Amino acid sequence: MFQWLFNWILDGLKHSPEILLFLSLSLGYLIGGIRIGKFQLGGVAGSLLVAVALSVFGVTVDAGVKAVLFALFIYAVGFESGPQFFRSLGVKTLREIFLALFIAVAGLITVVVLAKVFHLDKGLAAGLAAGGLTQSAIMGTASDALTQLGVSPEELSRLQGNVTIGYAVTYIFGSLGAIIICVNILPKIMGRDIGDDAIKAQAEQLHGSLLLGANQNFALSDISGRLYRVTNKINQSVSDIEKTVNGISIERIKRGNKILEASPDTLIKAKDIILVVGHRDAMIQANDLLGSEVDSASGMDVVMNTQDVEMRNSRYVGQSLSQVLSSDEVMQLKHGIYLVAIHRDGQTLPLNNDFHFKLGDVITIYGTDSDLRRVIDKIGAPITKSEKTDWIFHGLGLVVGLIIGLIVIRVSDIPITLGAGGGALLSGLLFGWFRSLHQTIGNIPTGAVQLLKDFGLAGFVAVVGLSSGLQAINTIREQGLSLFLIGVVVTVLPMLLAIYFGKYILGYKNAAVFAGALAGARSANPAFGEVLNKAGNSTPTNSFAITYALANVFLTLLGPLVVAFV
Repeated sequence: MFQWLFNWILDGLKHSPEILLFLSLSLGYLIGGIRIGKFQLGGVAGSLLVAVALSVFGVTVDAGVKAVLFALFIYAVGFESGPQFFRSLGVKTLREIFLALFIAVAGLITVVVLAKVFHLDKGLAAGLAAGGLTQSAIMGTASDALTQLGVSPEELSRLQGNVTIGYAVTYIFGSLGAIIICVNILPKIMGRDIGDDAIKAQAEQLHGSLLLGANQNFALSDISGRLYRVTNKINQSVSDIEKTVNGISIERIKRGNKILEASPDTLIKAKDIILVVGHRDAMIQANDLLGSEVDSASGMDVVMNTQDVEMRNSRYVGQSLSQVLSSDEVMQLKHGIYLVAIHRDGQTLPLNNDFHFKLGDVITIYGTDSDLRRVIDKIGAPITKSEKTDWIFHGLGLVVGLIIGLIVIRVSDIPITLGAGGGALLSGLLFGWFRSLHQTIGNIPTGAVQLLKDFGLAGFVAVVGLSSGLQAINTIREQGLSLFLIGVVVTVLPMLLAIYFGKYILGYKNAAVFAGALAGARSANPAFGEVLNKAGNSTPTNSFAITYALANVFLTLLGPLVVAFV
């Protein structure tokens, strides 16, 4: 009975291997959420461990699923951080170059020394480098290099087979160990918290302003509305009052039981009830001028909206904020409209008189629908917030990225390529940057981006675990733990040395930025996913994107170097 049930389950899993994929995610996030002291494995590492355990069923998920999931993850990461990435390029990125180079050199030395000490052949050493450093491309470059040795076909087949064995045994810990080092060990050595440093770095990017979450608001809002019963005999027009108290607008007037239009020349009389909207400091002045505040009055409700507008009016380009606001045209237009924020390349800019407008700036304004429509036509194009994803734009972005990944450049018969992951990352960066300049296209909700990142990465490592876990377990049974433990050293030692190199030589001060750079320099995508989770924002992405692109080149070159030196 038990055997029949097991065979029935196994047959079902072979027909629907996606069951194990989603089971790995569910149980993985459950295990990853368990906290022991300050240590927490995380959902990605948890998914990897569960997938390795489930690999005993001998059921694998098609490799194409792995490729799709990782492409979605890395494209979403690139798209989200594209504007900040291109803005951060410059002399400061030299330390990312040195960090990626240090990891590659340290990894090469570690592999060669261990291979000499433990008498590993060239094939096992190359597989050790590919798995311990989680750079699968090393397998390809090493296999090509082995063909140049002039050995017999049988020996060549044995060496190339050993590349696969070494990779299978060491890759699992190569991924898991990188997560632990980036997320748990690096902050301890730095004496800093990734989440705190990510917030600090983001605040610096935003010039000290706070970036609110989806359900957050300031306790003291800068713009508010109040009802006043006019007790002073001011007998001034709406426009006169608005000029007297700069920063307010009178939106509605109630005289007796009648609602009056708040036109510029309408006179305000004693006992009128008026709805005033304005900045907090201006409202205090209005209180002294107008009279007493009232709680409510029928017919005085007005709906206000916030709208993002892309600057397209070349008349204002190059002008300062004070010049634009004081121009005759804007003076006539700005009744009831309040400037809330200005963004450029995804960055919030300070609202001061020295600010100068550029085409593509995103201007956030606040007012009634009628006032907004009047002003938007003069500024540019409204940016419509939608829950739908522009798949015309993002589908093209993924296609471009995957095509870039197909490009192979040969240097002395050594193939150099970004691969599908590097291509999708580069495309995501470019399309994210382009979207920041043209906000009316390429929409994707924040929640959708987060889903692509979470599901893409966790699904990717789960497929790897299901595919390679059983092979690694069997090889460890056959050869003992020695190769596995050597792989642990290859994973841990270069990263630990890189942490001290980065801290004391390169001068990394921010743990979030450093963790992203370290994950990228080791081509450790699962580790990067967990760093992002710890950070809570995209701060680590800029440094990761730079070192990841470099690692795809530097680490790939290790294949023939290991074959040459072992």
